[in-house]
Amino acid sequence: MVAHVSRSAVRRWIAIELKRLREDAGYETDEVAARISKGVGAYRHYENNVRMPSASDMEVLLTWYGKPERADFFRELLRAAHRGKDWWTSFTTAVPDWFELYLGLEYGAARISSYDTVIPGLLQTREYAEALIRSGEHHLTEEQVAEQVEMRMARQQTLLRDVGAPQLWSVLDEGAVQRVVGGPEVMRAQLEHLTTMSKRSNVEIQMLPNSVGAHPGMDGAFAILDYPAAFTGDPGTVYVQTRLRGIYYENMAEVTDYRRVFERLQMLALRPDESREALAR
Repeated sequence: MVAHVSRSAVRRWIAIELKRLREDAGYETDEVAARISKGVGAYRHYENNVRMPSASDMEVLLTWYGKPERADFFRELLRAAHRGKDWWTSFTTAVPDWFELYLGLEYGAARISSYDTVIPGLLQTREYAEALIRSGEHHLTEEQVAEQVEMRMARQQTLLRDVGAPQLWSVLDEGAVQRVVGGPEVMRAQLEHLTTMSKRSNVEIQMLPNSVGAHPGMDGAFAILDYPAAFTGDPGTVYVQTRLRGIYYENMAEVTDYRRVFERLQMLALRPDESREALAR
């Protein structure tokens, strides 16, 4: 059930669900901590995704919350949360701490809805990715550039895997396809790659033309991640990347606001078939 969900995504969901179950049952953190003979601080680590609860503690809490039938599912999740390292841990310099969580959530997502002002990482060619990385990271050594490129290529396997691949829906700003990154030949190959990827059953690309004028995405790029149906009650995650760090929004109202913006952008953009024709031109 969770074979294709990363440890990071599983741990995050367990923390969110623990808090939701406690609140639905009407208990405070000190009451719950006392129930499993833990200090309040130690229990809060569970809800803050600092530490995972034991299977026995989970079973006690689920029974207390009136949800004993969910014990088997949570045991499976806890096993997944403690399994071997995620794939990106082998890239020693390419993954800042704040981006590790995103990689885990991206790998475990069922759907990724993004508004992009450059070609998104999951759809970049190797040459485009290298040119983009070099343009913004002048302090990197050649070895670090190479590792970042390799990590981005490895990351794309999330989209290409045979089982459990997420559905990607990208609204791509026209400026992203007009801006020549890496030179004409690199850009030509990148546009051809976009056209090819847009024919995959799990990829939809819509181009947002400059002619629409001002639009609700002008504050900047973002991605909305939704998770498998087994993760009931999860509102999803909005990810916004700045130059210095990533920002995560998980409050229901915040996620809903971004969903409305994305839906509006979909309405303003060219249809997927029209976008494919525009990319080919």
